[in-house]
Amino acid sequence: MAHRMDELKQKLLGLINKQPPKIPSMGFNDANYHFSQVPTLSINSKTAPEVDRPADQDILEGIEAAYFSMREDFDICRFELEKLPDMLDCDQIQRDFKKLKQQHQVVSKKVLQLILEHQNGCSAEFEKIVKVLEQVKIALDLCRNSRRELNVARKQFTSSLGILANYRKRKSAQNLLNNLMMIKNLHSFDQRCQQLLSEEDYAGAIVELKQCQKIATKYRHFTCVAALTYKLQETLENTDAQLDRVLAQTCYHFDSDRYNKLQVAYSLLGKSRASMIDNLHVHYITAIYNSSLNVVHSYVHSLDVLDSTENTGKNPYKVLCQSINQDVFIPCLVHLCQVLFKIVLSYHQLVKWHHNDDNDATTESGTLNVENKMSIQKLDDNLIKIWDDVQRKVSSLLLNADLANYKFDQFVQVLRVVHRLIQVGEEFCQSKSEDLQESIRKQSANYFKNYHAQRMDELKIFLENEMWEICPVKPSFDILQLQEFKSFRNSMKTFKLNPQSSPTGPNYSTNSTECCSSNHSQDGSSIVGNYFIRYADHGTPFDARLDDTIIEEDILATENDGSGYYSEESEEESEELKKDFVEEFGDENQARPVKDKKDRQHHKAPILTNTTLSVLRQIGKYIQMSRLLKPIAFQIISCMNQLFDYYLYAVHLFFASDLTVSGENLYTQELTMTLNKISDNLILNNGIEDREKNEGKIPKPSLSPLVDLHKAEQLHGLAERIVAVESLIFLAKQYEFLQEYLEYLVPQTNRIMLQQYCMQNIASASSLRYPIYMTVVAQVFDLRQILLSMAKINWEVKDVMSQHNSYIDMILKEVQIFTIRLEEVAVKVPISQEVYKSLWENVAHIVTHTLVQGFSEAKKCTNGGRALMQLDFTQFLTKFEKISQLRPVPHKEYVENYVKAYYLPDIELEKWIKEHKEYSSKHLFGLVSCACQNNKKMKQKLMQVIEELEKNPFNR
Repeated sequence: MAHRMDELKQKLLGLINKQPPKIPSMGFNDANYHFSQVPTLSINSKTAPEVDRPADQDILEGIEAAYFSMREDFDICRFELEKLPDMLDCDQIQRDFKKLKQQHQVVSKKVLQLILEHQNGCSAEFEKIVKVLEQVKIALDLCRNSRRELNVARKQFTSSLGILANYRKRKSAQNLLNNLMMIKNLHSFDQRCQQLLSEEDYAGAIVELKQCQKIATKYRHFTCVAALTYKLQETLENTDAQLDRVLAQTCYHFDSDRYNKLQVAYSLLGKSRASMIDNLHVHYITAIYNSSLNVVHSYVHSLDVLDSTENTGKNPYKVLCQSINQDVFIPCLVHLCQVLFKIVLSYHQLVKWHHNDDNDATTESGTLNVENKMSIQKLDDNLIKIWDDVQRKVSSLLLNADLANYKFDQFVQVLRVVHRLIQVGEEFCQSKSEDLQESIRKQSANYFKNYHAQRMDELKIFLENEMWEICPVKPSFDILQLQEFKSFRNSMKTFKLNPQSSPTGPNYSTNSTECCSSNHSQDGSSIVGNYFIRYADHGTPFDARLDDTIIEEDILATENDGSGYYSEESEEESEELKKDFVEEFGDENQARPVKDKKDRQHHKAPILTNTTLSVLRQIGKYIQMSRLLKPIAFQIISCMNQLFDYYLYAVHLFFASDLTVSGENLYTQELTMTLNKISDNLILNNGIEDREKNEGKIPKPSLSPLVDLHKAEQLHGLAERIVAVESLIFLAKQYEFLQEYLEYLVPQTNRIMLQQYCMQNIASASSLRYPIYMTVVAQVFDLRQILLSMAKINWEVKDVMSQHNSYIDMILKEVQIFTIRLEEVAVKVPISQEVYKSLWENVAHIVTHTLVQGFSEAKKCTNGGRALMQLDFTQFLTKFEKISQLRPVPHKEYVENYVKAYYLPDIELEKWIKEHKEYSSKHLFGLVSCACQNNKKMKQKLMQVIEELEKNPFNR
């Protein structure tokens, strides 16, 4: 291709320089052709004509940039040829040629000018080059001589020098390689250190760091290594700070492996365990403060509360506690306890680790390290400090909360959380948590005062609206089945298994192997103690809602329970029952016993009212608070006893006020004292008294007007009276059942008072049967008519008659009617054997005393009359025993002794009068009048004896 181009170039140049051919003569004249003379320019000429030549500077600036190219393959000729058009123009080619010639002339001129200007410098440089050539020649000669000498040496010492040279090269290379590797390792140290720290190999990182420091000191002559020395020192300081951050994380979660690594790392840094313990204590205090502040702040609705404290200078935590709303207080309290428990758990595990580490060290070395001993002593001393800080944070939250409007379940939940925290403190450091107990005591005292007043008012409303009908419950009903007793039913079963536990709360040791033998906590959960073992891996004692699990109460009876509350006797059965009694008394020799009927009506299900059930539920709530509020447990239980007292007082007020006979012998001494004490201490009198004396008292309740106690056919409300009395007795039995547990809850000094209350107030409940049931019996029997009938009897007869008097038939007839109506009542209300016995004993009581009253009114009486009295009484006993099933009949001796006293000699009669103080003066006067009707002197003497006994009732 290049050859062709050269060939084309040569042809083109030949064409340009070719002379125009002569035109042969064609018969024309030259004058006919006028051609302009075109100046010719030799291509090979070095100068161009100076016609219209531009300035040299303009020519230089007009040179194309391609002519200044430094490329070796640049071809100027080809560059110009490529610019030629397809159709060649000779004139244009001449012009271009002229231009190129001018440019060449100017460039040559300019170059020559520059050469002339720099000729001196060039000469100087040339001289230097000459000198360099001379030196090179000398060096060359020296090299040649050296080579010759080396050649001689090589020939003579070839092997030895080769070995030495190679060995030196090898050592140099090794040293260089080692230095390079060491420098490389030093520069990659930071990455290795961070990797070791991320792998929690703190000791390895510190060892690596110290080794690098030594190496850096040794290779300090290297510039890069000298700069690295300062970086290593900075890394060492950062590592110390990072270890401190990791140590701070121990406050929230203790990891024995990580902590062991930290121990080794700190020892490598030259720090003692004591200083590490001091740092830890600061971290724990800081963790408690920050965690508490963050938790409480997360429950505050107003986020600018903390900002406002900066200007006022107030305690930010206290301000936050005051800003907690009532609806989020319990979640905030639980969350705070959860977070603080994690910190306390971490510290407990920390102390345990040091104790175990000391035991291992002592076992191996045989002696206890002094530093370890001091560290453990510091940790043990800080237990109380840590816990005091924890309870102060919770106490501050409690004291700044308004719990007055809380529902009982909400308040009890607060008590359970605080009580659980107190138990944690007892296990953590055997602390009684006085701050926590005082704070919750203050809150509880105000809350319970209002709560108890509301419950008493509520009980009054219940009693005033109570219809005294049976609340149908299952025969297997037990108060522990109630929801309110769920939280401590297991505790009631197991509290006797732990005799060491004091009433002020169990004492938990920090040793994990020591725990309470009971498996149930005072706060109602199924766990107690060993919190640091149970929750060592996950969770806290405050995670689940304490004893808030709702259970289904299956206490109400149904038709299929067989309790009998829903089964009613038909009218036909009632008619047959009446017919049986008519037949019974139609034949004096035959009597149908009613025991089978009574047994059929007897029900095993307890008798209680809606009010009784309500009181039982309140008892469960009061006991819950007593278990959680040890300092005021006795006051709470005393208030709980007021519920029973008011119930007892209301039952007596409602159903014993219409007693028509003297109740002197019906009330026991304990019952009388109990009623008087309740009236003085609990019942608000209508009179004006001091407000302080009336504090805590409640007005008398009123019987519902819907309860009718006046219908004779219904035995004057016997069904309602039975329900009231028996429900009260059932309530008393529940108090007796709870007595031991209540004594367990209160301090030792208050147990005697509870025992006295049980022996007096609780035990006197069953004594209400006699006066209340007597109100029915006294109204059933027409005592006035019986006494009028007995007054008509002539007791001054000579012969003993075989027929009893008619007043006995009158009494037995009324007994018959009472029996029929009693069976009708038994259809509505189950009557127990105790109630039957009490009713019939009251009947026997009133009849026997009525007989003695009638006998004492006899003006005159013979031996035959006394025999007639015995005959009448025997006839009554015979019939009455068959009806009542009472054997022996109560108060039988009361009549028999009175009748037999007529036969006593005068001297023994005086002695008898002094010994038998159960008879009234009127009865004794009648006896003396009849017995000494023929001996006025003895009669007068005995009358005086009776009068003296009447004047001195204490001698009776």
